[in-house]
Formats: sequence, structure tokens, C-alpha cells
Amino acid sequence: MRQVYLDYSATTPVKDEVLQEMIPYFTENYGNPSSLYSGGLNSKAAIDKARKQLADLINADPSEIFFTGSGTEADNWALEGMADAMRKKGKGNHIITTKIEHHAILHTCEYLAAHGFEVTYLGVDSDGRVNPKDLEDAITDKTILISIMLVNNEVGTVQDIREMVGIAKRYKIPFHTDGVQALGNVPIDVKALGVDFLSMSAHKIYGPKGMGALYIRKGMRPTNFIHGGAQEMGRRAGTENLPGIVGFGKAAEIAKRDFDKHVKHSSEVRDYLLERIKDEIPDVEINGTMKQRHPGNLNVTFDFIEGESLLILLDMKGISVSTGSACSSKSLKPSHVLDAMGVPWEKIHGTVRMTVGDFTSKEDVDYVVDELKNIVIRLREISPINEEKGWN
Repeated sequence: MRQVYLDYSATTPVKDEVLQEMIPYFTENYGNPSSLYSGGLNSKAAIDKARKQLADLINADPSEIFFTGSGTEADNWALEGMADAMRKKGKGNHIITTKIEHHAILHTCEYLAAHGFEVTYLGVDSDGRVNPKDLEDAITDKTILISIMLVNNEVGTVQDIREMVGIAKRYKIPFHTDGVQALGNVPIDVKALGVDFLSMSAHKIYGPKGMGALYIRKGMRPTNFIHGGAQEMGRRAGTENLPGIVGFGKAAEIAKRDFDKHVKHSSEVRDYLLERIKDEIPDVEINGTMKQRHPGNLNVTFDFIEGESLLILLDMKGISVSTGSACSSKSLKPSHVLDAMGVPWEKIHGTVRMTVGDFTSKEDVDYVVDELKNIVIRLREISPINEEKGWN
């Protein structure tokens, strides 16, 4: 049976170039980077190289890149570290974020709220965009941090972070952005954006799982999140995941080298998928704008059917998709992102996210749509409203 993977926003396969770069650091070059003999020094040099590779991808200085265990850890460190640091300085206790953030942000904000911080959650429009005026209106004299994601993980909407950072700077408020879905998919220049913190993850750009990073602009001093040794310039303790860091660096190098090719391929295949679905399957709706969107993201509502059933039947045909956010796909709760965008609950439950990547072909799309058409027909035939729609 043919296998077609359409969940690149959940994770990506490790590219062979990345894997080959990592292998020696499991078997030959395994020295502890904190050791002073040659094996350790060689490992430290490999980490320094990877740090520069990642810094080059986002136009940062290597000294501003700190490796973490995941994008989630990077989010937690940015929020908890700055919240703690600012409160200790007596700056205030108010944080601003949005209703459509990844749960790594939302749950961290819930944690902070339980420990004395106030959190404002900004709404979005029907495209999933934040109105910068809403951000400015939410700022108070107690606001100590703003965290707004660059690219949404469910509908792919790209926020105007630069304008919102400009607002934050006028009030001298630190700004964090979750850049996990953006990395390698939209241009990122931290100097042009002006952000103080940016979270990243390796497994979204064809690198290994269990590797993340946090960009911390020079001058920003969040409290350390993990305590112990002096690794990561004394900011993040723990023996470094040497193969993972090397893999992340190589994946970043490839992402920079092949950026235009990747975006062109992803958007062309995604648009081909969109055209076939719209032309051949009735009663479908695309969630979010097709402008300023992640190049591989397509979030589709199939009216009058249930998304979980669609996912299962597609999986039986070797096709992998996601219902809303992959991180919450085991929950029966409707997508908080689509809910915030004003999508009715009954439509949310009929929604799937399909994301393409470097290894997705138009032939894959043809197979998917041919199977999808048949599955949608079958599910609508057993829908309680099939007589009303005339599907019998």
C-alpha cells in the first residue's frame, strides 16, 4: 500500500545529510564538550559550528543562540525566565499573549497565572491574525512581557511581528515569539524583526527530535530555567546532546541553503492539493487566509463529516494527516485556534490539517485526493443529514 505523509507541521523526517553528519558523534567523536582533552575540545568545536549555523539562518550572533531540549523548553524558559527576572526587579506581573498560541505557551501562561501573574489573551480575526491595536490597548504599566507566535501551527497564519515589536519597544517591553513553525518556512531576520527571544525546534526542519534552541538578544537576562553546570555559557545546565546539536546545525545550514527551493516546492504542491480538493469535493472550506501563510499548510473543513473518522479512514489507505494541532489530537476538545477564529464547533470537528514538505510529490497528492473523494462520499452517506443534502 502506498504511504503518503501529510503532517510535516507535526514533525519531519531526518534528511540523510543531517543523519550522516550526526552518526560520527554517536560512535567516534563522543567526547564530553566540557572535557579539556582533545576529544572534548573537538566536541566543543562541533557545538560552536552548529551554533553559528543556526545563528546564520536567523541573522543572529552565535553568542545569542542557546541550545535546549525542545521548542517547548525554549518557550518555557523565555516566559518563566523573563517573568521571574522582571518580577524580581519590581517591574510588574502582567503578560500578554494570544488565544491561538501553541500549548507550550498557553500552559506556561496558566502556570504563571497560578503563581501570581496576570495574563491577557488577545483575540484574532477570522484569518487568525492579531490586530496590533488590540495589543497596544492591552498594555498596562505592569506589562513585563509579550509573547506572540510568528507562524501558527494549525492554520499557518503569519503574524506581523515586526509591527507589534515596534509597539512593544515604545513601551520598553521585552518581546518573545514562538518561531518553531516559522523556522525554515518563512524568512527570519531577528535583527529586522527586533524580537528579544525566538524559540526554535530541530525536528520541524528535517533535524532530530529532542533538540531546540532559544535566541536571546544580547542584554536580555532571563533567570536560568535548568540549574547545574556551566554549559551553554552558564545559562542552561546539563551535558549537551552532542549528536542532536550537530544535526540541528546541519539542518539549519540546509534550510538556509535550500530556502527558496523548499518554499517554492512546498507552496506549489500545497496549492495543487488545494485546487484538486476545491474542484472535486463539494462543501469544503479553507481555514485561514492563503496570503501570508506557511508554504506547506492547508487546513480544511469537510462539512457534515467527523474529522477523526476521516483521519482513521485515510490512515487505512496509508495517508497521514492531522486533526487540528497534532499536539492535541488525542483530545476531544475542539481546536482552540479555530474556535478563536470563530469557526463553529460542528465545523471544527470536521477539520483536518494537511501539511506538505520536501518529499511530497504531486503524484502523492493525486493519490490522496482520489482516496479522499471516496472516503468523504462514504462518510456523508452515513451522515444524519444525507437526505437533506441529496447524497443518497
